[in-house]
Amino acid sequence: MDGDPAVEPELDTFSLILPLPYRIAVIIVLGVWAWGVNLHYLSLLKIDVPALIKYSSRSSTIHPHHQRTYRLAATATLPLVASILLYWTITHGQPSLVIAWDILPQSYLVLLTLLFLLPVQRLSPTGRHRFLSTLKRVSIGGIAEAGNGKFGDILLADVLTSYAKVLGDWFVAGCMFLSPGVSSTNKPDRSCGGAYMVPLIISIPSMIRLRQCLIEFLRVRNAPSSSSGWGGQHLANALKYSSAFPVIVLSALQRGYDPNRIGMSEAGLFRLWLFFVFLNSFYSFYWDVAKDWDLTVFSPSSVRNNPEHPWGLRRHTHFHTKEIYYGAIIVDLMLRCTWSFKLSPHLDHFNDLEGGIFVMEFLEVLRRWMWIFLRVETEWVRTNRGPLPDDILLGNVNGSIDSPGSPAFPNLLSPGFPK
Repeated sequence: MDGDPAVEPELDTFSLILPLPYRIAVIIVLGVWAWGVNLHYLSLLKIDVPALIKYSSRSSTIHPHHQRTYRLAATATLPLVASILLYWTITHGQPSLVIAWDILPQSYLVLLTLLFLLPVQRLSPTGRHRFLSTLKRVSIGGIAEAGNGKFGDILLADVLTSYAKVLGDWFVAGCMFLSPGVSSTNKPDRSCGGAYMVPLIISIPSMIRLRQCLIEFLRVRNAPSSSSGWGGQHLANALKYSSAFPVIVLSALQRGYDPNRIGMSEAGLFRLWLFFVFLNSFYSFYWDVAKDWDLTVFSPSSVRNNPEHPWGLRRHTHFHTKEIYYGAIIVDLMLRCTWSFKLSPHLDHFNDLEGGIFVMEFLEVLRRWMWIFLRVETEWVRTNRGPLPDDILLGNVNGSIDSPGSPAFPNLLSPGFPK
């Protein structure tokens, strides 16, 4: 610390070590590594993820998809580590230097963006082109047909919901960098660009999934069949994503609380937020377990206790032990309820600390990484064993809306065919 009263109070120790732009980069790069691990694990289970998302590549037999994903992640990691080490060498943890050298982390974010955009031959240009084309369609809430990569669209859109706060921070970092006299490595100003911009950006991924669910509902209604039902499950899924909006709005109102403008006491606002965050968390947890993973924990006792499968699971599974499923259920519940820190008198300000915000964003990405294993496994079972009635992903319904292909841990997993 240099003792400068105009600088020192603005930055906490965590921000001096890892300023906001680097935190964004770290979580994004970790996400690429995580996707590689997803592909690697699932390939050991003989689950063909590229086939599920309708992605094909001529070189996939020579270089497996997970190896090319690892290569892309390593290419992104090396300059990130070099940039952080250079930043530490220059700034020495001094607030004035940390603020003055924001060009270094911002330059890396530009490099990371170019890494996905430029068609570098050694870095799976086909896979990155497929990712960008899918992102373009998904970004406006579009969704492909069942036989044209719909599952990939939904996976990407769900991943974006877990990166919502990271996207909000990315906007904050860019806004601060472009604002005169402001540094993106200073204390994050989450009102940069106006009080409503960050909440709006955070809500966009949920808007995307909401629109996809409504599109799916209209497809089913326009071409009803016995296998797709009447589409009620799509409306229920849309309601789940809608439940995120009150939480986002009320969180923003609490952050900039003004009793004259809101017309509600701070305690009343907190109780209202608590109601909606409880509703959103447990509704989402139920959907993860019962609908996304097809587990029978919440099914009637006759189904839940069926002797053909372990209690609360399902008949066809790929993971080697039932404890993996039970562990995933428990972890998913815990990470869905990280907001409960605010109920503790000792941890209530954890989510307001920059280090705490980073941990919460990391844990959400970690939860989504775990979720992908079971979600893809479930889709593989549905594809090979037949979909459930009114399935939210399958059902080859005609009629396109907003449709215009990359993506050793053997002992815990069974490499054989599903039990």
